[in-house]
Amino acid sequence: MLIKEKDQAVIQERFQELENKVTLVFFESKLDCEYCDTTKQLVEELSALSDKLDFVVYNLHTDDQEAAKYRVTRAPALVLLDENRKDYGIKFYGIPSGYEFSTLLEDILMVSTGKTTLSKDTIDALQKLSDPVHLQVFVTPTCPYCPNAVRLAHMAAFVSDQVTGDMVEASEFPELSQKYTVYGVPKTIVNEVGGMEGAVPEKQFLEEVLKAATA
Repeated sequence: MLIKEKDQAVIQERFQELENKVTLVFFESKLDCEYCDTTKQLVEELSALSDKLDFVVYNLHTDDQEAAKYRVTRAPALVLLDENRKDYGIKFYGIPSGYEFSTLLEDILMVSTGKTTLSKDTIDALQKLSDPVHLQVFVTPTCPYCPNAVRLAHMAAFVSDQVTGDMVEASEFPELSQKYTVYGVPKTIVNEVGGMEGAVPEKQFLEEVLKAATA
């Protein structure tokens, strides 16, 4: 068991806040995926803690239509859907363990309740975007500053149809870390070219997103 009993009780108490169903869509691979089994077990144990959580498993390669549908390109991957099975573009690539486990819990609550902590000005600006913005936030489980960066990306994806937000566990995907010269975390790659080092404030985050959208 990955989630200890005492932690299960705390999580179940938090999940009393859930209002609507959330579906956790997990993509695994039997090829070169060291953390697929552990991630699957973690998400399965988590989904069992509330009747408002559904758990669906696909294979990245044999369920290629589903992978294309949710724009999943690697495993392990987790996608969050709301009660109407809407995909907001919120993804976890790699195991959401350590500090990132709290991010997953907060994201589940957000998708279920529809509530974020973004300011009205930020939400208004994000909802006016007319061009797509892809955010890739590189993290490690031991980084205490990473959840804030991931949450900003995921909240932006939640409120704007133009934004997609990926958490990427840097050590699980070294080829991506090398591609984007990730030497420290968190690091947020914006539309393949721009980047934000560290956990930036909401205002600076919005400025970088808007700059990328108009580039």
